[in-house]
Amino acid sequence: MGPLVRPVVVLVEDERDLAVMAEEFLRREGFDVVLAGDGRTGMQRLDDRAVDAVVLDLGLPDGNGLDLLRSLRRSGRAVPVVVLTGRGRESDRVLGLELGADDYVVKPFSLPELAARLRAVLRRSSDARPTASVEVGDLVIDTAAHEATVKGELLPLRPLEHDLLAFLAASPRQVFSPEQLLERVWGGGADRQSASTVAEHVYRLRQKLQRAEVTTPRIVTVRGVGYRLDP
Repeated sequence: MGPLVRPVVVLVEDERDLAVMAEEFLRREGFDVVLAGDGRTGMQRLDDRAVDAVVLDLGLPDGNGLDLLRSLRRSGRAVPVVVLTGRGRESDRVLGLELGADDYVVKPFSLPELAARLRAVLRRSSDARPTASVEVGDLVIDTAAHEATVKGELLPLRPLEHDLLAFLAASPRQVFSPEQLLERVWGGGADRQSASTVAEHVYRLRQKLQRAEVTTPRIVTVRGVGYRLDP
């Protein structure tokens, strides 16, 4: 990303003071911020222009932010999303990740932390995809289109599932530890996410590959070490 390019971030937050503070800070950090005070306005902002990332409060005045996230992913948009949740809303954080959020920040949070999380998801979405297209057995992974197909049929993957599969497929038979995958795919170390997050995504990938009757490639667990993809 060149120095003159300012990533466009839609900040969907109904707490006006927090939104203004975050907007001012993120602008100083090199982001172009578009504010939305509710879910409907947030979707309008996403339709108005090309957007690089979304910061989404899960508690919105016109409904649950999870509904907006669900609609966003159903539309097929792969834009990175960082969700904001209250400290006691662990179930919302888990559901947000399951619906395709890329990361989360718990309120109250520091603005430098939010900026760091945004940079991580942007870096992952733009730089972590190793090649434009990877073909392994019956599986074709198109990282430019953010799609994977099996014998021409689309494989329904969430954004992080796609990124994880593409990363493993780019280095067949190479074993990666959960910590390495958190750093290279999630854009942050084990201090931000748990190794169980990797295990859960691997499980879901295996289930989807099995339902699509994919026998090669397969994701192998190397006990005590990590995961690899065997062609």
